[in-house]
Amino acid sequence: MGMGVAGSAGGGGRRGRRKGRSAAMSEINITPMVDVMLVLLIIFMVAAPMLTVGVPVKLPETAATALPTEQEEPLTITITADGSLAVQSTPIGDEELLPKLEAIAKERTSRKVFLRADGSVSYERVAQVMGALNAGGFNEIGLVTDAAGPSFGGGAASQPDTGG
Repeated sequence: MGMGVAGSAGGGGRRGRRKGRSAAMSEINITPMVDVMLVLLIIFMVAAPMLTVGVPVKLPETAATALPTEQEEPLTITITADGSLAVQSTPIGDEELLPKLEAIAKERTSRKVFLRADGSVSYERVAQVMGALNAGGFNEIGLVTDAAGPSFGGGAASQPDTGG
């Protein structure tokens, strides 16, 4: 009877695998990179609203459009409901405002400043601060308001009638 010696089942020696060296992987697995990018996107979406200036004021609502963004962080002056001032989020006295503005103007390239005033602050107080801003070297003053407020004309911000 002719019984043979059984070598390996299936008759093949190396079944698709190399011994010793493994083949180089020629594909890039981007799934972990996409996962990391999505996590970062969510973190920035959650954190971005928290990066605004931290002095609480109730801004008046208007139908004005937003100003375009810039490369330099905008200088923000805030007038709170009690009439006190803050540069960015740092409280400052009236007598310290003009020297502080002059020092800031020397360091900045932009002469743009945003003025945030509580809706209950008198027009006289806002005008005084605007005069100090102008004297301090900031002649491009943007008044910050909440969007989607009342407009004159019943609808969206309308153009004045030219009579023709």
